[in-house]
Order: sequence, then structure tokens, then C-alpha cells
Amino acid sequence: MSDSNHQALRIDEGMDITLHFTLKLEDGTVVDSTRDKKPASFQLGDGNLPPGFEHPLKGLEAGYAGSFEIAPEHAFGQHNPQNIQLLKRDDFESEAPEVGMMMSFADAGGGELPGVIKRIDGEQVEVDFNHPLAGRTLTFEVEVLDVKPATTH
Repeated sequence: MSDSNHQALRIDEGMDITLHFTLKLEDGTVVDSTRDKKPASFQLGDGNLPPGFEHPLKGLEAGYAGSFEIAPEHAFGQHNPQNIQLLKRDDFESEAPEVGMMMSFADAGGGELPGVIKRIDGEQVEVDFNHPLAGRTLTFEVEVLDVKPATTH
């Protein structure tokens, strides 16, 4: 079998991708990175990455390195004022809330919802249930290491 017509595989739905990434805020602060650990491996479209992060990867091949700016609506959404709730201090049984603390709350469906304590005013506790990166424009730096057809197990 000859390799002369071998073409580099490009990233598309159902491809297994291995890459290094660094996620940065507008000011250059690193939020997450695989640079100091093993690279990320996932299948495009498996839900590991928000669609806004998958979209710019399509069509890339192994060896590509570059960065993309991801707008809030394609990353973790815009900051929604309706996601900020006032709770009573009495609602906190296990530990006393402190400003800046991230706590887990039960949502209506019985799942867990993370929230950040924004303000404490007497008996009122303001909790922000927006994703911590909501409203942020992010820089997504990638280095594509490997692209191959997904193997079904």
C-alpha cells in the first residue's frame, strides 16, 4: 500500500483529536491549560468542549498552532442578572457563607448548581449562579497534536 496519496486528516465531527490548549482572559490571565500536563483528547461533538470552542477547530490538521478569540455568547454565555439570587442567611446550614466563596446548591431538578457568594447584607446573601467565565471574551490557544478517525468501542 502506497502512502503517496496520504492526506493529512482534518478535524471534523466524529474525529478523535489530541491537542494542547491554553484558555486566557482578556488581560492574559491563564484560566486553564494542558501545557504543564498531558494533552487533552476528545471526540469532536462529544460535548467535552462548548460548540464555540469546537467551531474554530474544524478543518485544522495535526501540526496547526494558533489562537482564537471566543466571544462570550460562544463560550460560557453572557452574564445574566436573573442568575443572581437573594437567599436568607438561614438557608445556609452547613457553613457560614463568605464573600467570594463558591458553594454548591441544589437546583429544582435535584442536581447541583455552583454559585458564588457576591454580597452579604445582614440576613440577605446575594449569590451569583452565572458561570464564572460568563460575559468574558476568551482567547483559546491550541496546538493540534493528532487527528484520527474516532474508534468505536
